[in-house]
Amino acid sequence: MTVDPTTAHPQPPQREQQQSMPGTTGAMDPKPDHGEASYKGSGRLAGRAALITGADSGIGRAVAIAFAREGADVLIAYLSEHEDAKETARWVEEAGRKAVVVSGDIKDSGFCTSLVERAVSEFGRLDVLVNNAAHQRTLKRIEDITDEEWDTTFRTNIYSQFYLCRAAIPKMKAGSTIINTTSINAKNPVPTLLPYATTKGAIANFTAGLAGLVADKGIRVNAVAPGPIWTPLIPSTMPAEKVANFGAETPLGRAGQPAELAPAYVLLASDESSYMTGAVLPVTGGRPML
Repeated sequence: MTVDPTTAHPQPPQREQQQSMPGTTGAMDPKPDHGEASYKGSGRLAGRAALITGADSGIGRAVAIAFAREGADVLIAYLSEHEDAKETARWVEEAGRKAVVVSGDIKDSGFCTSLVERAVSEFGRLDVLVNNAAHQRTLKRIEDITDEEWDTTFRTNIYSQFYLCRAAIPKMKAGSTIINTTSINAKNPVPTLLPYATTKGAIANFTAGLAGLVADKGIRVNAVAPGPIWTPLIPSTMPAEKVANFGAETPLGRAGQPAELAPAYVLLASDESSYMTGAVLPVTGGRPML
């Protein structure tokens, strides 16, 4: 993988803005950088097939673009952001790879099973599973966290990963990989994101435990821990004034772009990480995860 330094640069600071949930890329200002102009593949995933949840936008779109340019076919799983999903598929197909677009709710175990079956049916194999989709909401008091909100966050963020892994692992061959998206919140939780942060801690633990459980199958399981990344999740779940300063607290002084996450996922999906399993790879703008 190479990145063109003339195009791979941070976007200008984001302005105050809000969207309804789930957010969309088109309404964001500035638009996120998913690596459309900068990511150049080198065949590290040639001939492989990947299933990515939350692949319509944000980190998921950046990973889909990178995987396709590295030679992988991609199943793009998403909730209801149809235009965003079509745009991701366009970039995958422009890279010369097959894109399959599937809408549905990963809180449902049956849907998760069907995603795996669809991937195997379309591609004849499943080599990489990226559990990336997530739900969060900013809530200032524990009394404001309803049973429904707690349940929605856990079912979207951690139950779905269990459902998808349970369905995928019997279909995967030795050398396959699973990559879970956790967060810096797993170690440094934002209090007003209590349900979200709690699930991200669970994902880190799930990653480590599952890695040991399937090591004898030759399947590796790792996680990426993003810091503050400029995706539709931010303006659709945070107050406008928080959005304007999002990422300013990092040592690098800014939010990251989805394109800056994609190489971490490519590394963990490729044979270059053949001795990595049970690991959490931080991409946090300098915020430590100790």
